[in-house]
Amino acid sequence: MLTTFKTFFNVLFLFVATALFACHPVLKKEARHPEEALTPLSFSYPEFRDDMDTGSLVSALQKNIQYLDRLDPQHIFYYGSQPVSCEHIKEGQEAFLKLLAENPDPEQLSRAIRDDFLVFRATGREGNHQVLFTGYFEPVYEAAFSPDDSFKYPVYGRPDDLITADLSLFKSELKGERIIGRIRGWQLIPYYSRYHIDEENALKGRNLEIAWLKDPVDVAFLQIQGSGRLRLRDGTTIHVGYSTSNGLAYRSIGKRLVDKGLMRIEDVSMQAIRKHLSKNPNIVKDVLYYNPSYVFFQRLPTGPLGSIQVPLTPGRSLALDSKLFPKGALAFISCKKPSINDRGEITGWQDFSRFVVNQDTGGAIKGAGRADIFWGSGPYAETVAGHLKHEGELYLLIKKPPVSD
Repeated sequence: MLTTFKTFFNVLFLFVATALFACHPVLKKEARHPEEALTPLSFSYPEFRDDMDTGSLVSALQKNIQYLDRLDPQHIFYYGSQPVSCEHIKEGQEAFLKLLAENPDPEQLSRAIRDDFLVFRATGREGNHQVLFTGYFEPVYEAAFSPDDSFKYPVYGRPDDLITADLSLFKSELKGERIIGRIRGWQLIPYYSRYHIDEENALKGRNLEIAWLKDPVDVAFLQIQGSGRLRLRDGTTIHVGYSTSNGLAYRSIGKRLVDKGLMRIEDVSMQAIRKHLSKNPNIVKDVLYYNPSYVFFQRLPTGPLGSIQVPLTPGRSLALDSKLFPKGALAFISCKKPSINDRGEITGWQDFSRFVVNQDTGGAIKGAGRADIFWGSGPYAETVAGHLKHEGELYLLIKKPPVSD
């Protein structure tokens, strides 16, 4: 999930945002700061209807509170221009859990939120007020611990020469900015690209291989999803998840196929890309190397972890731009989801809305107009993750501060 280094110093100021707007007027520029990404609502609230079971939301919030418990209670998050302490966010999410325990109907829940919570709306993409929603999932791939004629493509762990530099240590105005690279001589230079790693074997012989897969496209898609299950030859399964990346920005391989006239943009999906590359193996390297970004993995004891290091909850965990939206935020979304028949075919798209929690991020999820929903594992999750690219609305909620005398 990431975009490309044109030059080394581009990374210092990279905000590859997908563009945004303010709440009612159309946005004239990309949001680059939290105050440009969210605007408070004072009227025109959405109807807070949730299409999922309450238990999954309770579970997601309980995991989220574990994250908040690890932070200093006075740590500040920014909801738009409004600073909010970690302690206040935790109290608000605990209050929301108590509200859920009362089993309110949608009208009662909406009224309680309007009375007790502040609601912020994401300003959306440049030119409109909508957020583009996509999906991701936990794929399953056949794998081996050692290479052979079938399993030839490594899944790498984090290299020990990869360095992450916090730029705020050098200039305070670069707070939140970082670069990733490696040392050569007396210089910090960009880390190896996908081409250098896969074509020139830049990491070969360093004992970084976690496992080996059968197809380079599987490795690339595993990196895009950020986590997965690897099913070994003896039938056992291991979980792998995102550890870090090479710091080079993500470039869409779907866009590469469209730009070369090999696919129409309306036909692009994860499934369609895989099918096209399977039929045209001669272009696989060109397409994959178009994206210089490379993800390194770690073994996990259970399923995928989000960027806040809590297990993701299918349908409830959301990935947003961490530079613009507060981590661990309670959110509400409205979008579309597919109807699928017993042959796994999409027969239509229907509106849905639900509460979610901002527990992850991704290199391709940039700006106030992008959001990625984690759908879990299995055929339905794969279908939704591969085809969802619909506009919708995103709201963040925090409990109102106490009224002072």
